Amino acid sequence: MSMLPLIIIILFVVFSAVNVLNEYERGVVFTLGRYSGVRGPGIVIILPVIQKMIKIDTRVVTFDVPPQDIITKDNIPVKVNAVVYFRVIYPDKAVLNVERYMYSTSQLAQTTLRSVLGQQELDDLLTNREKINQSLQQILDQHTEAWGIKVSAVEIKNVDIPQEMQRAIARQAEAERERRAKIISAEGEFQAAQKLAEASNIISQNPVALQLRYLQTLVEISSENSQTVVFPIPVEFLKAFTSKSNN
Repeated sequence: MSMLPLIIIILFVVFSAVNVLNEYERGVVFTLGRYSGVRGPGIVIILPVIQKMIKIDTRVVTFDVPPQDIITKDNIPVKVNAVVYFRVIYPDKAVLNVERYMYSTSQLAQTTLRSVLGQQELDDLLTNREKINQSLQQILDQHTEAWGIKVSAVEIKNVDIPQEMQRAIARQAEAERERRAKIISAEGEFQAAQKLAEASNIISQNPVALQLRYLQTLVEISSENSQTVVFPIPVEFLKAFTSKSNN
């Protein structure tokens, strides 16, 4: 009976020493307070009291950057939020070089978002998101490299604009559509005028073409169901009568 407590203690020590790490987990081990390596996945033996292990998840982490109040370069207040994708590449750096790497990465993402977007104008923020996303990803990845973290992507989710600014943008878009419509109409008139000028030159050089066009017009008029038919008379034909009357 006296051996039972000892056996219980031994079994407790053995079970507490055995740790199983999943394929996506790594263990940063400290022996008497000193870093002694990264272990896993699989079974890892940790000596109680003497050693300590911190588990690190190496899968891609997705977290939302809360909405940030930003003043753009053209002094327009907006509220922007984003999502960041990253994973731990070097578990030892994530433990040794930074305290609470998740929290630190989140804070860095917020400050970087305000800094980068504050240098952009509203039009660029709305139209060049892909370029801004790449810039944010590169800056975050550069700063978190020392923490053993790889930032794979940053995506701006929503850009909230004040109501009065939305109305101003709508008026601007409407004015732009009207401008384009007027330009297209003017280009159409210009092309039509060019074609008429070309036709006039051709007819002036070939009088027979005018007669053919005259006959074609008569055919078109006669084919229509109309009670009134107008026959255009060439000016030369009228001159012949006026000259005889003068004589």
